[in-house]
Amino acid sequence: MCCNFIFLHVNKLIHPRVSVSGGVVVKEDSDAVLPCSLSTKENIETKLFDWKKDENKDRKEVFMYNRGDYYAHGLSGQDKQFEGRVSHFNDELKNGNASIKIRKTKVADSGVYTCEFPHLQPPQKFTIELVVAASPKPYIETLHQTQDRALLQCEVRGASPEPKLEWQDSSGNLLHAEETQRSITGGKYDTTIQTNVTKSGEYHCVLKQEGIHHNISAKTFVFISEKVLIGWIGGLAVGLAVGLAVGAVVLAALEALTLRCSPAFRHKVIDFLSQLRPQRNKPQNGTVTESMITMGPDKRDEPEQNGYI
Repeated sequence: MCCNFIFLHVNKLIHPRVSVSGGVVVKEDSDAVLPCSLSTKENIETKLFDWKKDENKDRKEVFMYNRGDYYAHGLSGQDKQFEGRVSHFNDELKNGNASIKIRKTKVADSGVYTCEFPHLQPPQKFTIELVVAASPKPYIETLHQTQDRALLQCEVRGASPEPKLEWQDSSGNLLHAEETQRSITGGKYDTTIQTNVTKSGEYHCVLKQEGIHHNISAKTFVFISEKVLIGWIGGLAVGLAVGLAVGAVVLAALEALTLRCSPAFRHKVIDFLSQLRPQRNKPQNGTVTESMITMGPDKRDEPEQNGYI
């Protein structure tokens, strides 16, 4: 009896351990620290770790460390975008810290970075996203204005990540606006919007960048010379002037009528009219006499007859 034995040799497949951390958000021209540390905190001074950007697209070599050598210090191959701007924390290598610092970041530095330890068992890879934000303040100008409306324009240049522009009134209410321009160059957006307003007040142009939870705004005050209001005020002024003139005529007529009435009734009318006449016609004691009612030239003012013809 023959027995056949089959021996199977199984190779153990070792898959790299991938850790995904959160993102890092910085303002353009500031420094960014991209974290990468081994949980074991083992000394990596004699290890190799490699930083790359956008590994699945246009991969770029950011920083490599290998047993004390690194880019610009014994190693070559670093992408020109990062030359002279990337460094590691040499004193932290003994604690398993492979973090790097990118100085004077640019919007073009935004992307997904990987930190890889290819020779560890199992290999380890860390992934982190860097967002370099540019948030310029909106610029407002009045393109055209008439007596009853104004055309306002708000412009933002070089914003990143993608911005959203909107017009608001002083209460924060959203106004209808038309986007007249949107373009992107080198990861930066230029955006322009316009709105028409018909009321005097304060108006705000708000730049929102939801990707980084950032808002910035500019404001302007618009004065609208409303025709309706001006006409109403003018009409009121004319009406008051006419009313005062008519009132003066009526008072004069009443005064004339009292001369034909009995003395008792005439005195009652005079007391009533004393409350209506202007202050300049009242004596200091506040009473009115018959002599204050003027119906023509005062006889006492006429020159006395001297007997000569």
